Amino acid sequence: MTFDRRKFLGGSVVAGAGVVLTGAGAPTAAAAPAAPTRGGGGTGRGRDRYAFTVMGTTDLHGNVFNWDYATDAEFDDKDHNDVGLAKISTLVHDVRREKGRKNTLLIDAGDTIQGTQLAYYYAKVDPITGPHGPVHPMARAMNAIGYDAAALGNHEFNYGIPVLRKFEESCRFPLLGANAVDAKTLRPAFRPYVIKRLRTPRGRDVRVAVLGLTNPGIAIWDKANVQGKLAFPGLEEQAAKWVPKLRSMGADVVIVAAHSGASGTSSYGDQLPYVENAAALVAEKVPGIDAILVGHAHVEIPERRVVNKATGREVVLSEPLKWGQRLTCFDVEVEWRRGRWAVASVGSKVLNSNAVAEDPQITDMLRAAHAKVVTYVNRVIGKSKAEMSAAEAPVKDTAILDFIAFVQAEAVRKALAGSAHAALPVLSQASCFSRTAKVPAGDVSIRSMAALYPFDNTLEARVLTGKQLREYLEFSARYYVQTAPGGPVDPARVTNADGTPDYNYDVVSGVSYEIDIAKPAGQRIGKLTFEGKPLTDAARFVLAVNNYRASGGGGFPHVASAEQVWSTSEEIRNLIIAWVEASGVIDPAVFASVDWKLTRDGVPVF
Repeated sequence: MTFDRRKFLGGSVVAGAGVVLTGAGAPTAAAAPAAPTRGGGGTGRGRDRYAFTVMGTTDLHGNVFNWDYATDAEFDDKDHNDVGLAKISTLVHDVRREKGRKNTLLIDAGDTIQGTQLAYYYAKVDPITGPHGPVHPMARAMNAIGYDAAALGNHEFNYGIPVLRKFEESCRFPLLGANAVDAKTLRPAFRPYVIKRLRTPRGRDVRVAVLGLTNPGIAIWDKANVQGKLAFPGLEEQAAKWVPKLRSMGADVVIVAAHSGASGTSSYGDQLPYVENAAALVAEKVPGIDAILVGHAHVEIPERRVVNKATGREVVLSEPLKWGQRLTCFDVEVEWRRGRWAVASVGSKVLNSNAVAEDPQITDMLRAAHAKVVTYVNRVIGKSKAEMSAAEAPVKDTAILDFIAFVQAEAVRKALAGSAHAALPVLSQASCFSRTAKVPAGDVSIRSMAALYPFDNTLEARVLTGKQLREYLEFSARYYVQTAPGGPVDPARVTNADGTPDYNYDVVSGVSYEIDIAKPAGQRIGKLTFEGKPLTDAARFVLAVNNYRASGGGGFPHVASAEQVWSTSEEIRNLIIAWVEASGVIDPAVFASVDWKLTRDGVPVF
């Protein structure tokens, strides 16, 4: 589909600060009605008060049912969490029943349309953008539940702008992104905010503004989809621009839905001047915000209070756990002061979706869509001669990661055949995305590959020198906790140093090396060889690498600025599926070898 700039911007750009953008059915801001009457329904404190609840979800990642498409079974984890919008719907009904439907709002902080095979199926297999394409199941579910607004997440852009626009078109609530702007005009490309009115029994409505902010990292992670079309300024900068406008338009309460964690850190180094996880910084630096629904980081924050430096007022932050495992509830009380509503108190908590049953309205509505996906993922595409597991992949060279690297390297070699770079050796990068991933012995289905490679990454080829490769591996090895020689090592305690996630630890196939975890980070790579000989700084290689890493995801050195000699828009998962279908058999003897190991002062750890 070609990019139609006029259509892209049409109806989405804010004309000026005086325009109030609202959700479906919500009236725009107007002159205030009469002040609330005193007495009667008052609190006995001399002022009229009104309480309401703003519910929030985030990082739903395509989860409607409490189902794991990789295991073809009901979802379960060690904490017995449940997932999905069907569970969230029941929690939302319970809150509305308790508080009164008119005294609640429901919002989301992004990452909605990517993450499960259900999401992939309706983006790629039976795409919503087709001439007779279906309505996206996430839109159908969220419409039925009655969302009031949702912020854009970075994964909203994974399938390209046309898919996102089609999803937006299907939603009966606005997708918000104040810092998603047209690359040329720098005007908002999506609605920045929505103002919702809550009717009180005491006169003037309470006007609640929801400002949506997304992640600046989109410019890196989805560069192929957004470059030259969209830009993503920082959250602090855009919040400082929009919050005063919302207050000037009469917003009594300002809630931010931010697809940005609260840690103040970034995974893309100095490639962008903006902080990736900036929610707490926004609360601290931008006056006028009452609460922030936090997303992106996949951590649970029931309630965190951050003091704004300018006003001294507390801003309440909450992040519900990913995939619909939790529902945040911001309980807000306002009181009538000097002719307007003012926030008297804000508190937050999270509700656990494993405490309720799925809402049959949602499951019945989407049962046929779910069944199509289950049939698709269970299609057998080949056989494996042995079981391969990722359980030990973070600490040992395992066949399952060798398999990913092997398929990637083969794809790059074929693509570069006959080119100027055909003579360069091809190395291949792989990460452990899921420690529970497993390729069974015997029949292999699409769902086995989906579990092995759950992200929709594509493949690129970049040229690195031997010196750059060593520095790349040193950066990766920071993943390990420095561990003194002698004594046993617990595999569960030696990884994820400083919170580094598994997906930001890379192994590289095609070279051999040791990682000495007794040494400090930056001095760990030893015995780095290629074809049995010490690697020279001047050696040149082609690295088969996923687009997330090649675009700077994780902040690995050199690769983002390295020469790109090939890329494909095909997902790596699909390359693996196609390889299995073409080969018929997965034989670890063809590709598996132990090329790296952990040591302490030269002594192997395992």
